[in-house]
Order: sequence, then structure tokens, then C-alpha cells
Amino acid sequence: MRRSTTIMVLGIWLVAGISGAPAQSATESVRELAGSWEISNADRDRVCTVTLKVDAARSGYRLEVDPACAAAIPGLAEVDHWTAGNDAVRFNDARGKPVFDFAEVESGMYEAERAGEGLYFLQNVAAAGPAFSKPEQIAGEWAILRGPSRVLCGLTLTTNPAPGGEDGALELQLKPGCDESVLRFGPASWRMDQGELVLSSSAGQSWRFALEERQATVWWRVPNRAGGMSMLRR
Repeated sequence: MRRSTTIMVLGIWLVAGISGAPAQSATESVRELAGSWEISNADRDRVCTVTLKVDAARSGYRLEVDPACAAAIPGLAEVDHWTAGNDAVRFNDARGKPVFDFAEVESGMYEAERAGEGLYFLQNVAAAGPAFSKPEQIAGEWAILRGPSRVLCGLTLTTNPAPGGEDGALELQLKPGCDESVLRFGPASWRMDQGELVLSSSAGQSWRFALEERQATVWWRVPNRAGGMSMLRR
């Protein structure tokens, strides 16, 4: 009787020990990856933030995704947990199959390709910077300036496709009274390219403007503020 009681107690202790054991402990590399990350497509016009957690979930770790992200990046609706190893970060479904298999391409930057959708990138939110502006956010009334206040030309950036322009080129309209330097260039269309505002002439030339980090409303011509020229929304 005493022997059977001892076996029973030992069995209960083993079951309790197994059920109480943690499913998985986070490694140092996993803890370093934990935090907020940005996932985006190659054009970075579809962006979503995911939070990588160190809490165990199935065969990996828990992550949090805004439900609205599924509309921007459909594959995220299938993601259940994440894993890491061998310079890779994987977003897996409930069966452990990778939905996004990100490989590190440079320090802190990961890349994955999905059939029929193209490339996606994963990078830490702190390093990602602001998302690229979309054409509809940029369209409107603008002025080209030289120096701090000399207006060279007023123009309207529209969202209408430019007649005979290259793919993605949009129509612009110059206001009367533009400076000769602008008329010689002859801007005929505009577009956004990797976060820069590009004015193109019918001759195939272009002026590129980049948003000034310290002055969030001023777009300076690049490189090196060429000719002291900038663009400003009116």
C-alpha cells in the first residue's frame, strides 16, 4: 500500500512539473529583436508596425499586429507567431509554416519575397524614418523659390496622369509670370520617387527635391541644395 501511494505521489509530481514548465525561454538574440518593427513593401507606400514579443507562443514567440494592417499587407492576417535564427526572422502561421521569411541583408534590415506580391522589408521603427509621401498628399498649390523668399514660379501639382508622360508621371500646371530659369527648364510633369519630389521636362530632364529634415515644410533641390532652389507648399 505504501509503495503504491509513493508511486502515485511521484506520478502527480511529475505531471505537475511537466505542465508547469515554461513552453520556451527567450534567447539573448530574441530579446535583442523584441520591440516595434516596420514592415513595408518595396515602394514603402504600404507600411505597418508589428511588435515582436518575448512571450512564448506555439513554437515561437508572440507578436502584435494592428488588425487594420491586413488590408495594407494581406499576408499579415495569416501570421500567428515569430521565430528567429541564422540571421533570419520568420513570421509563421499557426502550423509553423513561414508566411514571411526575412533574411538579413544589412545590419538591422531584413528582406522577404512573397510570390505574386514582390519584396517586403522589415526594419526597426527607430531606424525606418517617416514613410514616403503619397502623390495625393503632395498634390496642390506650390511655389518654386530661390533663396529664402524669392518666388520663381507658382505651380499646381495635380493627380491627373500626364499626357504622354512616363509611367507614374502626373500633370502639373504653371502659373503666369514664372521666372525665365523655370521656363527654360520647362517642367511638364511630376512624380514621387523614393521620397523625393521630381519635376520633369518634356526634354527628359529633371529637378529633384528632398524634404528638409529640420524644416519639415521645405523641399530643397538636390544634390546639395542646387542653385539654392526649393519648393514650398502655398
